Amino acid sequence: RVFGRNAAAVSEALRGAVAHLPVDINPQQPRRNSFEVSLVKEDGSTVELWSGIGKGPPRKLKFPQPEAVVEALKSSLA
Repeated sequence: RVFGRNAAAVSEALRGAVAHLPVDINPQQPRRNSFEVSLVKEDGSTVELWSGIGKGPPRKLKFPQPEAVVEALKSSLA
């Protein structure tokens, strides 16, 4: 449940920051106990915006603040 709540918060922040941004949550089977956010550009390239792999304990460090992901998205799009 904690992964779903955090995914919803991050996707809402991303949609609020960039109009008409398609957001997919887990388009493929996710890695167990991991939380990552990636941007797939129109040319098919992938940019990792945030990864919780290797972070923690405590567990809360595995999840980003939505604002941090929005900033990473904006810098990747610029």
